[in-house]
Amino acid sequence: MQLQQFVVAQWQLVLIFVLSGAMLLWPLVQRRISGTADIGTLQLTQLINNEKAITLDVRETKEFTEGKLPGALHIPLSQLKGRLGELDKYKERPVITYCAKGQRSRAAGAILGRAGFTKLFNLAGGHKAWKDAGLPLDKN
Repeated sequence: MQLQQFVVAQWQLVLIFVLSGAMLLWPLVQRRISGTADIGTLQLTQLINNEKAITLDVRETKEFTEGKLPGALHIPLSQLKGRLGELDKYKERPVITYCAKGQRSRAAGAILGRAGFTKLFNLAGGHKAWKDAGLPLDKN
């Protein structure tokens, strides 16, 4: 009875507790739903060298001025659904998506997964992680 009284009296506190817990779990749930595996810069380089992986930059055009990973294709996330046909020839190859910091690229992976791509990876930390590691960039 005391727990019920506490919950009723402190419903705002209980709501904050539940929402904060859900926010902590969301990244885990999002990773499972997207169907992509997070990889680092070393694994990305190995996939490119050993399996001819494709890197897909899903940053918006205004963000693209800082350069891109060498050889990366650029299709902004906002255009990805409409331009999936451009990627059909890569369905059997590993595809590594990245954005500025690694969040939107997970959504791109989910879109690609629904389109039939099966070897999907997300660059953890995105373009920032690549740049911070001192790795080369292609200038536009």
